[in-house]
Parts: sequence; structure tokens; C-alpha cells
Amino acid sequence: MLETLSDRLGTALRNLRGVGKLSEENMAESLQEVRKALLAADVHFRVARDFIKRVEDAARGQAVLQSVTPGQMIVKIIHDELVDLLGEGSTHLVEKKPLRVMLIGLQGSGKTTFAGKLALHLRKSGYRPALIALDVYRPAAIDQLETIARQNDFLFYGERNVSDVNGIAKRGWEWAKKEAADLIIFDTAGRLQIDEAMLKEAAKLKETVLPDETLLVGDAALGQEAVNVAKSFHQTVPLTGIVLTKLDGDTRGGAALSMKAITGVPIKFLGTGEKVGDLEVFHPDRLAGRILGMGDVVSLVEKAQDAVDEKEAARMAEKLQRADFNFEDFLSQMQAMKKMGPLGGLLKMMPGMNNVEIGDAEEKKMKRTEALILSMTPQERRNPNILNGSRRQRIARGAGLELRDLNALIKQFSQMKKMMKMMRGSKAKKMMKRMGQMGGDGGNFPDLGGLGGGGLGGLGKLPRM
Repeated sequence: MLETLSDRLGTALRNLRGVGKLSEENMAESLQEVRKALLAADVHFRVARDFIKRVEDAARGQAVLQSVTPGQMIVKIIHDELVDLLGEGSTHLVEKKPLRVMLIGLQGSGKTTFAGKLALHLRKSGYRPALIALDVYRPAAIDQLETIARQNDFLFYGERNVSDVNGIAKRGWEWAKKEAADLIIFDTAGRLQIDEAMLKEAAKLKETVLPDETLLVGDAALGQEAVNVAKSFHQTVPLTGIVLTKLDGDTRGGAALSMKAITGVPIKFLGTGEKVGDLEVFHPDRLAGRILGMGDVVSLVEKAQDAVDEKEAARMAEKLQRADFNFEDFLSQMQAMKKMGPLGGLLKMMPGMNNVEIGDAEEKKMKRTEALILSMTPQERRNPNILNGSRRQRIARGAGLELRDLNALIKQFSQMKKMMKMMRGSKAKKMMKRMGQMGGDGGNFPDLGGLGGGGLGGLGKLPRM
């Protein structure tokens, strides 16, 4: 997400290193590169122009503090301006029960999937969701919404072979009240492109539904066209918020910087994947940090809190201290990491890791490691010492892998346990120093996920910080 913008901004800001004071002369070239980076990321040209002007005004003549470089100073200024551009503070939905939410947008933008994501997100806050299907033009959309509702135990209302959208909405609302639902999400129809009929239908539907929130679900990959879509909808059906979807895909992300500025409507959620749990509440300061390569540790911690059981984490910490760590423990940690999302996305939330790429190959290595451990019996996972030749052959065959893959995993696991034992007692400080030297030199740590490759998802060989 936003890699193009992050990389270009990083290149532009490196030109300011070694300068003692920010001036129009030494900033001109770098800010021109920043402007090019914004335009290349599909930021609207008026937004890019105004943004650069505000940065220039804020930075002009500022003396650089002794403890920071001009590059760091300008990064701080750009960060603050990005937060202002995206909207200050965290944006939340109206807090009330019952809460009616109407979703609008183009066909294929991810409205139906987002309906399930929003229902799951708000159920954690105590809401009882009901999903109302209003896309009467695509039976597959009704089926998809019903499937999402059934899989996640949400209430669902839909009428097939009925074209009266407003009638369905009224009946769905009355049904939801009888079922004691206090979160009613209306999933409306989309089109391949904006047309007058769709806008009129959406406006009439809003009069019928009287939603507390009207959210435009927009595909971030549309670039500047997403801005035009938001503007057209907002002029006809006043919006209360924007949802950007598909930020995990091949998108330059400029829509995130433009839609708020052009429409004045806050961005409220980010869709970061296809799973029903892949949803983030939008925080302008966090996204600005990601764009500038500062990471987003707060969001990373929130993901960990959702994925990791507190008691289990305490138990694991105690086992690690005793160096009493087996394959069963390792498997549970891998599965907890998977709940948090793709490893590449997690790394980009860590400061300084914006340019670390985790490709499909690394993800496949983790899956192969998981397959090998799942092929073991519980007894074998708890006590790897019993893994003789015949057991190893059975495990490798069961995982569909070679015996050498399993042998490499067992060897690496043994190395890690030895390292844990060295960390105990009087050797701890010395070992920490050694690890710091290894990490600083890009050294190789035990490689549990690599099976002949780049570590646990590549974490064994990180670049020098």
C-alpha cells in the first residue's frame, strides 16, 4: 500500500541531508520531487499543488535544531500537513442504537464485503447486526450478502424477484426492529459507472431509509477517478463518510489523499484484504506515518491484541524464559501471526521496515513449515527428540515435502533452543550484545520458516537499521 508514494518521498527528502538551514533554494528541488511523487500516486493535481504550497509556507526560514537534520525537519512538516490533509483525529461512526448505515458506491467497489466487515467490527462493540440486501439487479449480490451473514451469524433480510427497492428497505427495517437488531446495514446496488438513474435511486432510498451514516465505498485503485465518483455521489446523496477498499492490492493510494480534500467528507475505514476481519478504523496520523516510512506501531499492537490471547501470551513468555519451547508452541505462534494478516503488511507497520518486501515465496515457506508441523503427531510436536528416521519420512510424505526440508527445520529449531538456553543466567548480557552485533551487520539468525530461504517470512535477515 502506498509504496510508490513512500519510495518517491524518501528519495526526494534525502536531497536535504547535510544542509544547515531550510531555504527556498535548497527546498525547491526536493519539493518539486515531492510534488511529482504525489501526482504519480494519483493525488489530484489541485490537492498536490495546495499541499506543496502549505509545506513551503510552514518550512520557509525555519532553522534546523542541532539535534535534527533538515531532512528530519521537513519530514515532520510534511507529516503534519499530511495529517491535516487527511483529517485531524480519529473518525468514528455515530454512537447510537439502533444505528442505520447505508452503503453506496460503484459495482465492484467492495460494498457487500464491507457490509460484513462493518457488521463484524461493530458486533465487538455490542451491536446486533442485520444485513439488508437492496441490490435487486444482481441476484449474485444478494446471495453473497446472505452467505456472509450465515457464515458470521448475522441477521439477513432479502427479497428475490422483487424490484421495488424502497419497499424492500421499508420491510427490511421493520423486520430488523422485530428481530431486536440495533445495527442495520443497507447494501445498495452499484453500477459500472455513475449514471443519473443510479444517483436518483440512491437519493430516493436515502429519504426512505433515513440513515444515520451514509458511507461511500470506493476502490482505492481507481486513483483520480475515485475522486470524481465521491464528488458526484456527495452532490446528490450527501455523504457522512468514505471507505477506501483494496488497499492491499496494486494501488498507488492517491485517492486517500484526495477524496477528503475535494469532498470535505472524512475517511472512516480502510479495507485491507478480502477476509471479513480485514478492516481498519481510519486514523490520519497513522496513515501519514506509514506514507513516510515511520510505521504504525499502534495499529500493529491493536492487531496483536485482537489475535493473541493474553493468558496464552503469558504462558508462552514463561516457556521462552525456561527455554522450554516445542513445535506445538511454534505452531500456535504461527497461527496467531496469520490472524493478524499478511506478514508483509505487518512489517510495513514497523518503523524503518517500509522498504522490506515480503513476497509470495516467503509466505509459501511459512505454509510449508506449518504443513510439516501439522504432519507431526501431538506427541512428536511436544517432544522432537523422538523424531527418528521412519517418523521423519512419514512426516515429510504427509506434508508433501522432501525429507531434507524437515531435517532443515529440525536443525534450525534446535539452534533456536540452544540460543534460548544461552540467554538464561549470567550469559544473557553477553548474548544480547552478540545478537545486537549480528543484527547490525545483517547476520543470520536461526531460520525457522526459511527451509533454505530467507528466514521466518524473511525476518532472519533484516536490513541494517
